[in-house]
Amino acid sequence: MDTQACLNKAKSILKKYHQEHLLDFYDELKEYQQESLINQILKTDFENMKELYENSFTDDVIDEDEISAIPYYSKFKLNEDDAAFYTNIGEQFIKNEEIAILTLAGGQGTRLGFHGPKGCYEIDIPPKKSLFEFICEKLKNIHNTYNVYLPWYIMTSPSNNSSTISYFEKHDFFGYPKEKIFFFTQSTLPVIDVDGKIILDNIHTLKTAANGNGDVFRAFADADLVKTLEDQNIKWLSISGIDNLTLNIADPLFIGLCAHNNSEVASKSIAKSDLYAQDWVFANVDSKTCIIDPDYLSEEMLNSKNKDGLYCYNQINILSHLMTTDAFIKAASLSLPYHRAYKKSHYINDEGMKIVPSSPNSFKFEKFIFDVFKFFNNFTLLEVDPMLEFAPIKAFTGDYTPETALELYLKKINNNN
Repeated sequence: MDTQACLNKAKSILKKYHQEHLLDFYDELKEYQQESLINQILKTDFENMKELYENSFTDDVIDEDEISAIPYYSKFKLNEDDAAFYTNIGEQFIKNEEIAILTLAGGQGTRLGFHGPKGCYEIDIPPKKSLFEFICEKLKNIHNTYNVYLPWYIMTSPSNNSSTISYFEKHDFFGYPKEKIFFFTQSTLPVIDVDGKIILDNIHTLKTAANGNGDVFRAFADADLVKTLEDQNIKWLSISGIDNLTLNIADPLFIGLCAHNNSEVASKSIAKSDLYAQDWVFANVDSKTCIIDPDYLSEEMLNSKNKDGLYCYNQINILSHLMTTDAFIKAASLSLPYHRAYKKSHYINDEGMKIVPSSPNSFKFEKFIFDVFKFFNNFTLLEVDPMLEFAPIKAFTGDYTPETALELYLKKINNNN
């Protein structure tokens, strides 16, 4: 198809979906920029974006009688014999090199005032150490303990993939065998304004954003990495985010507990410090594992306790999941819903000027890992100590800053010594 035909096709598509503004600056562009913009438009699924936008205003309603508590284990309540039993099982999987680590690292360090992949953000311990290096340090500690190098899979995004790989190459993969490290890239979706219009990142580029950690399954399969799991005889994948400094990413007790329970999917959690906080909590909905808005819980449910004297509905997600290889592969074929997020996004206005808003102005759509839970039975949930396994870095201000994370990390290191 020649250039004019492609332009005509793009105009027809944009008119159908009321997105004609995307070509407002077409005549000002250089030829290669025009070709790039037209290519972006022709590759965009506008029907899908229209449906996502329209459907996002219809909230699912959960009836109280559909909700029930998820039984969970607590590291605080396990006796020494049980803990040793589960740990021994888990250690065998590690020693047999049947565990793989998967790090979700598609984000940028924008909220930390850092230009580049969030995983490259460095903390001055001293010496300076990046978030990637903190995880690599854990992997090398596993090697020192069990004499194995576990495979490390890292999900990036189109915006940070090349920078991430370059960072690893520059630092010689932090001394970890590079043949054990696998990079793959998640997909993106256009960002839209509150009226459903796709916004421009610059006058020749549609603004896009990574489509959430729930894309990990399909992105992994699309990168043809499933065979690497089979070739290495991997039985379990431990999945976590890039920014939790203290999380035990290959916890033999957790692995052993899940294996003993014949669970396909499991998560670690921490207890809410405030029962009435708005953090979403683990619960069953129609006997299926979910994470729900606490607004669906009555006062009585919020304050209910189980037979062990623990609150039934106070466990929150810390992005630490364990899945069997079979479950992980199956998840790639499942249809997961998109969730709408209200975000601040710079954009190009009608005059072609870049505008940086002071408040949220746009919607992005994301899939979440926890939406796969409902497709699997026999879910295992393990409550852990936030002082030992929850030190995330989110922004410069608030509860989860580099300073608070480093303080918890150093306390844990000193206690272990």
